[in-house]
Amino acid sequence: MTRLTKYVLLVVLFGLLILIRAFEEQLFYDPYLVFFQNDYLYIDSPRREIAKLIANTALRYVLNGAVSLAILYVFFRDRSIIKFSGLVYGIAFIVLIAIYLYFVVNPKQEDYYMFFNVRRFLIQPVILLLLLPAFYYNRLKQRQ
Repeated sequence: MTRLTKYVLLVVLFGLLILIRAFEEQLFYDPYLVFFQNDYLYIDSPRREIAKLIANTALRYVLNGAVSLAILYVFFRDRSIIKFSGLVYGIAFIVLIAIYLYFVVNPKQEDYYMFFNVRRFLIQPVILLLLLPAFYYNRLKQRQ
């Protein structure tokens, strides 16, 4: 893969992540988008359809995860990194969605900040922001 092709692919893939974020209100059912934009620490949790919310959150996680894995592959071209990252994404999803479901079913104002942060890991490509520099640093250390 030439450098130009690699850079173009990375720009397209990062653009996909931006598009997922830009059109989140049109693409996904999530009453917490507006809730967390307001002064959420002092208001009640919004009405929600739990099954629809979990399904849409899972879909968004899968889309962000797939694009993130593609970014890691284009950047490093190493299948072992993709396998490990896929495992990390899978385990993270199971743990995070269980915690998320608890917060959705049992909304308490004192838990809103923790809920906000767990939700952030599910709907935004935060794991990519952790894995990309970690693998890059590991690659630099291996070359020394």
